[in-house]
Amino acid sequence: MSTPWPKWLKDDGAVVSCFEKVKVMEENLNEIRQMTQDAFEDGLLMEVSEAQMREALHRMVDALVNPYGR
Repeated sequence: MSTPWPKWLKDDGAVVSCFEKVKVMEENLNEIRQMTQDAFEDGLLMEVSEAQMREALHRMVDALVNPYGR
């Protein structure tokens, strides 16, 4: 069972209350979660170290760039 997503907040701390925005965000993240889980399991089946797989996935997220410059 997956952990539920948090309540989404704006930079000023206000809650993102638009149902459609929240729906799209959660659909996108659910897809990413499944794709990441699949890649993680593939790596383990190919005998890649679990610690190394986790580190690679963390590095990938840490390298994301905000194209909006906020």
